[in-house]
Amino acid sequence: MLKEQNYWLTTVQMPSPPTQALPPSADVAVIGAGFTGLSAALSLARRGAKVVVVETETVGWGASSRNGGMVLTGLKLGVNKLISTYGIELTRRMYAASIDTVNVVERIIREEKIICDFERCGHLEVACKPAHFDDYARQVEVIAREFSHQLRVVPRDQLRSEIGSDIYYGGMVDEISAGLNPARYVGGLGAAALGAGAQISERTRVLNIQREQRDGAPGFRLNTSRGATWARHVLVATSGYTGAATPALRRKIIPIGSFIITTEVLPDTLARELSPRKRQIYDSKNFIYYYRVTPDNRMLFGGRAAFFPETKTTVRRSAEILRRGMIEVYPQLKNVKIEHVWGGTLDFCFDIMPHAGEMDGIYFALGYAGHGVAMATYQGQKMAEWIADGKTDNPFAEIPFPGAPLGLYTGKPWFLPFAGAYYKVLDWFS
Repeated sequence: MLKEQNYWLTTVQMPSPPTQALPPSADVAVIGAGFTGLSAALSLARRGAKVVVVETETVGWGASSRNGGMVLTGLKLGVNKLISTYGIELTRRMYAASIDTVNVVERIIREEKIICDFERCGHLEVACKPAHFDDYARQVEVIAREFSHQLRVVPRDQLRSEIGSDIYYGGMVDEISAGLNPARYVGGLGAAALGAGAQISERTRVLNIQREQRDGAPGFRLNTSRGATWARHVLVATSGYTGAATPALRRKIIPIGSFIITTEVLPDTLARELSPRKRQIYDSKNFIYYYRVTPDNRMLFGGRAAFFPETKTTVRRSAEILRRGMIEVYPQLKNVKIEHVWGGTLDFCFDIMPHAGEMDGIYFALGYAGHGVAMATYQGQKMAEWIADGKTDNPFAEIPFPGAPLGLYTGKPWFLPFAGAYYKVLDWFS
């Protein structure tokens, strides 16, 4: 029977922070108990800061437990587009940071002894059209020459060594990327932050934030559904769930739905046929499919089956859309049962780039566009360094952070049906 349930959450017991009153004051208030917020809270608490994490739902409730568990290098935009937009030097720093994000995740897992099936299995991008494959060779050349990072092009006649599908025109492999169980990972981050002395207040919605001095020190009063707290610094780490309490940020974030199905457990021989090297795999379309074999031999298959954020309706509709997509890629799964379907909300900025920085005195990091496991963890660490030590080297804090053209967006994405149709047409012609 198909369950409308996040498969990853069936594999873990999430931490249960003690129920306690909000502290009257803290050094840092973090809004959001996902990868960004918990990574920052852990780092700040280890430095001796008094930290309170305020979460509307529970630890890891949002995209941090609902994603595919892909720990990826690179950015959503291609390197040639990055170079033409930001110049070679800034692009070089951003690309180097994207590689370091995977190292940061691995280091935290090792230091905090988080058991989450982390494995450096690499990722494979597959070309849906010949022109996409031709672009891989150009990207590999630029990345090797300008960034000293080696990727590998896989021609179509050799692709069976990487994926048990014949519909693609070739692939590109980065061996640095990894996979993990995201629910176990975010749960481990939460437990580590609690162990380091941070307080996590679940079921606590921030209603508004006001500037307020205490004993002559500047800071912010957070009015919440469970009372108020004051903090010298505030970090917003709410990604696709950014809400009315931070309207300036909400106007710069587009919440987009992403949906996933998982199959029943597959025989070893079939699992190896589908993904001989257990890569993290995604295709070259704008309306992307991403997929992998889980540690227990299920096929996990996800994509933008609906652009709207998750609801019961979009989740149910997505199950059949994704099943059809999975069978198109892997006809050998035609008679395999689908056991789980669920959705989550990603955060895209209008330039499809991650952003970090300070706005009206409040720190933020968001806009991960599907690369959140690694980049969000990294940005949590970087924002903790910034808050504790002063501004740190973070290239994503140096790029412009655009809003909607003509200011025609207040945070409610009325244009998503049109955007979805546009990208489908773009995939057809590109």
